[in-house]
Amino acid sequence: MSTITFNSAIESIKKEVIEWRRHLHQNPELSFHEEKTSQFVYDTLLSFGNLEVTRPTKYSVMARLVGAQPGKTLGIRADMDALPIQEENTFEFVSKTPGVMHACGHDGHTAVLLGTAKVLSGMKEQIKGEVRFFFQHAEEYFPGGAQEMVDAGVMEGVDYVIGAHLMSDLEIGKVGVTYGPMMAAPDGFFITIKGKGGHGSAPHQTIDSIAIGAQVVTNLQHIVARNTDPLDNLVVSIGKFVAGEAANVIADSVEINGTVRHFDLKFRESVPILMERIVKGITEAHGASYEFNYLTGYRPVINDDEVTKVIEETVREVYGDETLVYEKPKMGAEDFSAFQQKAPSTYFIIGARNEEKGIIYPHHHPRFDIDEDAMEYGVNIFVNAAFKFLV
Repeated sequence: MSTITFNSAIESIKKEVIEWRRHLHQNPELSFHEEKTSQFVYDTLLSFGNLEVTRPTKYSVMARLVGAQPGKTLGIRADMDALPIQEENTFEFVSKTPGVMHACGHDGHTAVLLGTAKVLSGMKEQIKGEVRFFFQHAEEYFPGGAQEMVDAGVMEGVDYVIGAHLMSDLEIGKVGVTYGPMMAAPDGFFITIKGKGGHGSAPHQTIDSIAIGAQVVTNLQHIVARNTDPLDNLVVSIGKFVAGEAANVIADSVEINGTVRHFDLKFRESVPILMERIVKGITEAHGASYEFNYLTGYRPVINDDEVTKVIEETVREVYGDETLVYEKPKMGAEDFSAFQQKAPSTYFIIGARNEEKGIIYPHHHPRFDIDEDAMEYGVNIFVNAAFKFLV
């Protein structure tokens, strides 16, 4: 099967891929609520023929393409959920749902995988083995849809898995691969400091939870700065500090929430211990009490070298050396890691930024958008890579 044949088939469905993406963008649904989205995907897949389409979980879809010849099984994954953000774009296909938008490119991911499924479904006779298309719900919301799909058995017999993310911080025409650690594990922590409230004019009669909380925030940074090897990757960030309602009242409690990002699961043992030691020491020193909870999130995305190499070779062969970039690990998170626990896998990125078109806003921004030309890169790489894996 030649690249020329692929290009012809991919070019023929380019318009459909854009139409699918725009339909999904206009009709976003939040994590664990992808009812209409999953039904649209299900119905679209059925229209292609040669696919066995099922619903592994309530909001996910899987399609199986069993080739005419025996061989290995490749899984390809796309996520489908949107975010609780009010869209501020002005193009004709903006979200119709108030307060919900596709602000992370999942509409594009879904359209790319639909396009891939349509192209490959027409090549059943040339395929050795099987391709499974995973349309996953709830990537944005822990505990995530990937683990739910894995628990439902979608990975049984799968030899490899690949996935991609359209990225607004990488320019159109570039494809990024990362060997080894690629995206971090996202843990969360929740701290409540309980003091004794009172009037702001008489602080000596209070146990000032805000002053104590400020010391906690400052000292938590010592976990990274003084308790962690400088060569390790660890982030401790405070995202929420809530206390009080009036300027002249010292609050009796403070709520402090944040995130911990890392690539090494050893931190799930050490960081909570260090955190609670700091919180306990500071609160006891000032006569306050505390509550502390630590929540472990997704596993880190760690790419398999051999699978990553196949994607790298595919990009070079299809688009040339100038398209390929080696991306550094990112401290963002992805539940694609659930699939990686079951088979060698890789997750790569596709540039979707275009300053000339004004497509410059970051992910999760109310004006986020993608250059739709980037989707053709996704389909092309997935289709070509599938024949490399299924040899």
